[in-house]
Parts: sequence; structure tokens; C-alpha cells
Amino acid sequence: CNGRGITHWKHGGIVGVFGYGGGIVGRYSDVPAQFPGVEHFHTVRIAQPSGLYYSTENLRALMDLWERYGSGVTNMHGSTGDMIFLGTRTENLEPLFWDLTHDLKQDLGGSGSNLRTPACCLGESRCEWACYDAQEACNSLTQRYQDEIHRPAFPYKFKFKFSACPNDCVAAIARSDFAVIGTWKDNIRIDQAAVQQYIAGAEGYPANGGSHKGGN
Repeated sequence: CNGRGITHWKHGGIVGVFGYGGGIVGRYSDVPAQFPGVEHFHTVRIAQPSGLYYSTENLRALMDLWERYGSGVTNMHGSTGDMIFLGTRTENLEPLFWDLTHDLKQDLGGSGSNLRTPACCLGESRCEWACYDAQEACNSLTQRYQDEIHRPAFPYKFKFKFSACPNDCVAAIARSDFAVIGTWKDNIRIDQAAVQQYIAGAEGYPANGGSHKGGN
């Protein structure tokens, strides 16, 4: 900023890729001579897989892509859920988008006044507390609302988030407009015999799940 508190950076809504109105957050400086090399510093949002599962092969390919077309700096993951690529130039946007969609078979996420990329916890794939398949629900809505994600038509952003249980690991209740949180529908079930074993300190029922085993 200058001494009067006026920023020298223009943010959002100024660049993009052909056919899309979202997924790229533009940043330009109006004094480019003062910021050589970063006078363009656009952000690219990459739609994440449900539950944030990546193979190491996929991560390496994404990082190679970003080293080729951008700064190599990432944010894993923003509150929106997308993988954030921080810092590229206007002339790199279309080549990056082509390689991302054609070679890696991945797509941009949402940005601006539109539906943001739906996000979810890892749900039934790893968590014993899951009450529904959050990954399936998230993927289904992501596929259904591709047009709303990529072509802003709302007066303001809108977010879906899916938590498979009330632990709400993706903070759906705090960080979304449409929170889908799994709840237990039956009576609470307690194995009273196992509880008594735990109270008695029986082998096979360690306190705190054994997290303090071997400690002082």
C-alpha cells in the first residue's frame, strides 16, 4: 500500500480462461516497475478430489505443472477446499489450463460469485464415526453443478460442505452455506461389558486408546 492506505494491487475478475468465468483470481499491480517478476500474480484454484485423496504420482504431476507455469507456491488447502496455486502470469493461464484438463484430467475449482467447489471429510473411507458416504455425496454434487462452479451467476458465493458425522471435520457448520452433517438415527448403543473391562483396566482396553502407552 502507499502512504494513504490505497493498495497498488487489483484483485479478482480481470483474467480467466476461455469458456470459464471462475477458477482464476487475478492480481495485477498498477506500479509494475516496483514489482519486477511478480507484477502479475494470479491465483489458480484446482478442484480437489473428495476427501482430499491424492496419489503421490498425481501430486508430483501437479507440482511439475505449477513449476512450469507458475511460482511453485501452493496452499493445501484453502477453506474453500481447492488446491491453491499462488502466482502466475496472464500468458501462462491458457497453457496451464490446457495441460491440467487434457494431460492430468483435472479441472478448475470455483471462485467469485458462484457455487464454490463442494468439500467433504474422508467419511466412510477412513472414519468409524461416519454416518453416511460424504465422499459420494460431495462427488455427485460436484459433477451435477459444474456449470454453476465455473460460470458465476450468483449475487454472492455459495458453499456446500459435507461432514459424515457431528465431529464436523470440514467445519461445514462454520464455513458453508449448505451444511450436510451426518447424525445417528437410532438409540445410542453401548457395549456395557466392554465399558466394565475398560474401567477395570483390562488388557485389550487401554486408556485413551493406548495413546499414553510407554509414557511416564
